Amino acid sequence: MSLPVWPAEPELDDAPLVPPFLVEVAFKGSRRSFFRCDLAALPPMGAAVIVEVDRGEDLARVHATGSRAAQRSAGVPHGVGTTLPQQRILRMATPAEVTRERALRSEDEHARRAAAEKVRAANLDLKLSDAEWQFDRKKLTFYFTAEKRIDFRALVRDLASQFRARIELKQYGVRDEAKRLSGIGRCGREYCSSAWLPELRPVNLGVAKEQKLSLNPSQISGACGRLMCCLRYEHDFYAAARKRFPKEGKILVTERGEEKVVSVDIFRDRVTLRSVEGEVRIAELAEVTGASLAVIERQPAQDHQEGETSSADVRDVRDVREHSDASAPRTPLPAEVPPIDANAAALDDSSADGDNEDDELDATDGTSSATGAQSADGGGNTPRRRRRGRRGGRRGRGPGGAAEGGPRPPAGPTPS
Repeated sequence: MSLPVWPAEPELDDAPLVPPFLVEVAFKGSRRSFFRCDLAALPPMGAAVIVEVDRGEDLARVHATGSRAAQRSAGVPHGVGTTLPQQRILRMATPAEVTRERALRSEDEHARRAAAEKVRAANLDLKLSDAEWQFDRKKLTFYFTAEKRIDFRALVRDLASQFRARIELKQYGVRDEAKRLSGIGRCGREYCSSAWLPELRPVNLGVAKEQKLSLNPSQISGACGRLMCCLRYEHDFYAAARKRFPKEGKILVTERGEEKVVSVDIFRDRVTLRSVEGEVRIAELAEVTGASLAVIERQPAQDHQEGETSSADVRDVRDVREHSDASAPRTPLPAEVPPIDANAAALDDSSADGDNEDDELDATDGTSSATGAQSADGGGNTPRRRRRGRRGGRRGRGPGGAAEGGPRPPAGPTPS
């Protein structure tokens, strides 16, 4: 049984003919970077090249050149934009260097196992997932995952004394670990993150709900234990496809009457409908589209009529209010009643004896005493308002609670 051969990507013929070139190269573990190529000829795709790295040289393979490299540089996180990078491609790798690089890759696993023993001896809570030797053996990089920050300075010193090289430890997440180690997903193909996906975007359960998938984590999670990356980049397709269908739960008027949309099938262009009598049927999208458009066309006219009626009702209410305000007598507010002279209120003998003191106090405050007198006589329902002094007591009363110069006036009847 032969494996399927995927079609090759079309070659772009608008690449520059003179150096310098922008070239993207790939290292071990789907690690990619952009370099400047000053060679006379552009290296072919997949060719092994020696590149300039920090404190040494490394071997990589060409991943993209020309305009494709410029396009990827603008759309990937490790892109360099429109400027050429400072790091250069030094030369094409010889067959002997390619053989040496293959032998060096076999030593990565031995270095990882030796470092894992050091980790267990130091009782550190971390997991070493991969190791990578630089081509010139001047640098050894370890990749690990941990739930929290780890103090591994003593571990770095032990590894440096054992391997006689510069040691670098990089911590990353479980999704980046799956991208670096790669593997076969449940679809039977290589992980999207390590094969072609340029960026690991966040994935949540909302995209699974919109795609009508099972919310069981064991069915929608990948090898890393997180939600599968395909849920995210396929979401745009589902969102665009559902715009052609009526929303679920919407009532449509078809040739058979009113029917409710139960579910939609975006792959077969079918809609499941249920009538008022409970009959369920599957209709084609072309049949349902005309019915849904008819409802949409009648809706604005109905809304417009309702809007006009509402506006008329508002105008009628305003006219009634204005008419009632103009015809009804206007009751003056207490603040608008002119103040009564204090001396005149004190000499007024028409009020009851028990209310003279209250009248004097109210007149002194500059307010009318009509309210208090009416409440005391029982002629109205408005309760009498007592004026308080600065210290909480009634003004004009002595230390004993009675009014100065006379006994305490009797309380009036309780207002109903």
